[in-house]
Amino acid sequence: MPRPVPAGPLRRRRTIRPDLVLVSVAGLAGRPVANPAGAEVGKVADVVARWDGSPYPPVTGLVVRVGRRQAFVAISQAASLAEATVRLNTARVDLADFERRSGEVVLGGDVIDHQLVDVDGVRVVRAADLYVAQIGSDWRLVAVDVGLNTLLRRLGPARWRTRPTPERVIDWARIQPFGRPGAPLRLAAPNRELRRLRPAELADLLEELGRSQRQEFLAALEPDVAADALEEMHPDDVGSVLRDAEPGHAAALVAEMEPDEAVDALRDLADDDRSELLAAMEPGDAAELTALLNYPEDTAGGLMTTNVVAVAPTDSVAEVRRRLSAQAEHGGDVDAVLVVGDDGALVDDITLLELLVASDDTRLSALTGGPSPVTVTADTPLAEVVDVLIDNRRSSIVVVDDERRPIGRILADDVVDALVPERGRHRFPRILS
Repeated sequence: MPRPVPAGPLRRRRTIRPDLVLVSVAGLAGRPVANPAGAEVGKVADVVARWDGSPYPPVTGLVVRVGRRQAFVAISQAASLAEATVRLNTARVDLADFERRSGEVVLGGDVIDHQLVDVDGVRVVRAADLYVAQIGSDWRLVAVDVGLNTLLRRLGPARWRTRPTPERVIDWARIQPFGRPGAPLRLAAPNRELRRLRPAELADLLEELGRSQRQEFLAALEPDVAADALEEMHPDDVGSVLRDAEPGHAAALVAEMEPDEAVDALRDLADDDRSELLAAMEPGDAAELTALLNYPEDTAGGLMTTNVVAVAPTDSVAEVRRRLSAQAEHGGDVDAVLVVGDDGALVDDITLLELLVASDDTRLSALTGGPSPVTVTADTPLAEVVDVLIDNRRSSIVVVDDERRPIGRILADDVVDALVPERGRHRFPRILS
């Protein structure tokens, strides 16, 4: 018999009430289906639901095994799902062969035992069972059970399977599901809760997912958010993601990444894969990344990012702050602004802290002077870059060409990544005004 919902699970402020009765989807499998007179017409094979973008997808019907056929029975024709026998409320049942309609999934075959993302818990889970409940006149998918005991119950004797024992139950509104394997079916609207996860948390989820689920998860994210998540992953893992993606989608993701992170990912690809991906990008983006790829990996040019903010000595602090606000999406790569002369040569490197304490009407020329900017050239070896960074106690150093024109910046966390790649990505905090 179905059990009441325990007090702990389903506690979020949704439409679910703690007194709802959960019906196990796994427990429904094999239950007899009878007509109003009590004669058995078949047995439940699966439960059909529709991904319609609502927090709790509606159940649309049952797949009923009638002899060797798989027939569809609309949920409106079932008097109740919470009894030992599913009794139909009408003798006139069109036992048409089951065919999926747009947006429909069979919960037992497509979701149970498959990977899901628990957005609140920031983890990948595997559905041991699903639970439906009657809300008003509708039956809806309301919860997923990820407990080991539930899995063992399903694998045990048949008499156990009809006795659902909710153990580790998660509110379905917290879940990001995926389409059935090999099919393009997805949620009409991705779980909105994904938007509040940090890039590092999204990266952890991506690393746990299988190949097809990983691609679908990326597709559920905004391109810039997906790119931020990829930047938190190891280049080898990013390369694997890009190889599995369609070239156009992979190119769009790389174009959204910070240049130095994008180059790290591209280096991990085979020559043919890299060339195909660059060919799918906008010419300007492809040219910028190709130029960075030409620098050896263990040199300053191979480490630097080209996302820099260059300003003139005559610019005011207020003007520079407005420019920094426009660069907020690249905040992880900006810890200072470059003051350059009319010839483009580097005059000074002004930290964000200096801008923070200066008044709005101060000209950048008033902040220049003192120690010379810390610079290296693009061909400077990694070991020398490390020495320069340590000796000058800076969070970044500027890469310049032969005419001292800035062409990039190397951040301390990028140096750490290069020295200990097996430890994953590091992000040192930046102070923005």
